Amino acid sequence: MHTGVAERGVGEFPGRLGGGAAWTRYLVPVGRAAFAGAHVIFAPLNFSPQGISWAGQQGVPLPGLLVPLAGLLSLAGGLSIMLGYRARLGAWLLVLFLVPVTLMMHNFWAVKDPMMAQMQEGFFIANLSRIGAALLIAHFGAGALSLDARSGRS
Repeated sequence: MHTGVAERGVGEFPGRLGGGAAWTRYLVPVGRAAFAGAHVIFAPLNFSPQGISWAGQQGVPLPGLLVPLAGLLSLAGGLSIMLGYRARLGAWLLVLFLVPVTLMMHNFWAVKDPMMAQMQEGFFIANLSRIGAALLIAHFGAGALSLDARSGRS
């Protein structure tokens, strides 16, 4: 009798994403909360005088208008994804927020100081991964444990 891992079928792994272990059903809502939580936590900075001023120094046009608008996109998109309520729309709101923020605020290619350029490059790459996560949520939705699934919108 052979019981090696290589001989088992894919469906026999207890932790596979399609089911198996009961705890795996919580991976998607935990992932949504981890991803969207940062947007919700940092959104208030977009309404502060310091956040608006810093964006203006980075070259954002009309920072008094555009930065709070970005804060609304970040907050609405983040809450939507965290709650799993119209999560696909929330993901698109975050893409709409992240693309211009990434290009304008983390333009490492225009930074003269090598240390600051390296730091901005890290922020740029991190935002690229956030855009990727938002696009995945825009495509796949909020998952089974969400308000969208309860209302039949998944």
